[in-house]
Amino acid sequence: MVQAPGLGEKDQTKCKGNKAQGNDDIYICGLGSNGQLQIQHAYSTGRSTPSILSLGQVSNVITSMNNNIISCSFTSQNPITTPLSVGFSSPYYLMLVYGSTSNGNIQFHTKAFVSSSTANISNPGLVSTESYPPIVKAHGSLMLIAWMTTGSLGMIIAKYIKGMAKGTKCAGKDVWFVAHLSLMILTVAATSIAFILIFADVRDWSGGAHPVLGCIVMILTLIQPTAAIFRCGPTDKWRFIFNWSHALNALLIKVLAVAAIFTGLIWLDNTDNQWLVKVMGGFVGWEALLYILLEARRWWKHKDATHGGSNSPRVELLLLGLFFLGNLCFLVALLVGIGSQ
Repeated sequence: MVQAPGLGEKDQTKCKGNKAQGNDDIYICGLGSNGQLQIQHAYSTGRSTPSILSLGQVSNVITSMNNNIISCSFTSQNPITTPLSVGFSSPYYLMLVYGSTSNGNIQFHTKAFVSSSTANISNPGLVSTESYPPIVKAHGSLMLIAWMTTGSLGMIIAKYIKGMAKGTKCAGKDVWFVAHLSLMILTVAATSIAFILIFADVRDWSGGAHPVLGCIVMILTLIQPTAAIFRCGPTDKWRFIFNWSHALNALLIKVLAVAAIFTGLIWLDNTDNQWLVKVMGGFVGWEALLYILLEARRWWKHKDATHGGSNSPRVELLLLGLFFLGNLCFLVALLVGIGSQ
């Protein structure tokens, strides 16, 4: 007997010979095209949409929905259809996933729970779920580091510190430029490694908005340094085009990267209250507050300069240090949370 407790609008129970998705025997519990609860038998090849099979020898079907939570139980005497199956007595990994439906057809799931060990489904017992693969955690961690610390600091230095540090040299270059360039190289490297890691593991585009956003971020991130290499000189009459396009592209990358992080955390966070998503929301609020303070400081400084005021960068450096410490706290909290998933 395979019993699938309802976890959302659409549930799938998979009996498998390995932990990776694909070539799975599936039972689907969810809403049909008529809006009624139904159980379907299906089989998946690779990561494509499962093929619906005849329900076969399924009996003792009980379905219910309470507070939008679907629950199904049934008894199946159908043979297991995975390539490595050798009957009911063979041990299988179990996977529970849930997601939405559209006209009775399942969409890509939003959560997945895989048993940490194989189970004998002819003699069911308690199984525990395993954590996400290390490669998934490494992908998320690198993206957080890139767009919560190095990328953010690099952008702030270019926007707010540039005007105050001109003339201060390091290795023959303005010190602000060296800091900006170093941080953005780290950002591009971390983003690229994270992108390669996850696509080497997943090898497809399935997963909703997150992989689409990630691919756009990766493309725009590579465009940024490429355009910088071929930019015209500082005194060229067309330099303003590069300056504006460089700044606007950076802003677009930042917005899309934050959106990608949110969609990734929603998928990854298995906690009941989605606290990882809430921490990320706190980070966005914190970063917005610091940008407001930096803009206010720049406006005040410009106003003060018209009356012969000081041009000291101490306040900006203080805000930059505060920004870094705050971001670091949010980053550590999220990295610990990802590690515990």
